[in-house]
Amino acid sequence: MGTKMGLWIDHRKAVVVTVAETGEEMELILSNAEKQLRRTGDTPLQGNFESQQVPADDSRQRTFTGQLNSYYDTVIASIRDAESLMIFGPGEAKDELKERLDGNKLGERIVAVETADKMTDRQIAAKVRLYFAP
Repeated sequence: MGTKMGLWIDHRKAVVVTVAETGEEMELILSNAEKQLRRTGDTPLQGNFESQQVPADDSRQRTFTGQLNSYYDTVIASIRDAESLMIFGPGEAKDELKERLDGNKLGERIVAVETADKMTDRQIAAKVRLYFAP
């Protein structure tokens, strides 16, 4: 049986759920990308990052992008063994990650990309389990 994984992701964190016959294993990956942007005392990020009107050449944006890239690399490393991968989450992170997976020749393993709101870890695990239920 191929490894089935579900991934809930946004720019702050990723929750990787591996479905096994004995239950599921869960791994949490935190992105440090957002802290950079808050250091100046800004209000917490609301909505999409693009709507914050941070100039593209701003060093904070570059740092954010660099941290997101290493975050996505970490996520990809943790899901590399998936033969079937379901990705869901609220914003653009899931689509950005899908693009990277396509670039890494892992795109064909993606069986679903869905929009989902914030969820508890338990809800995330349940959604993945249901999706892959026989």
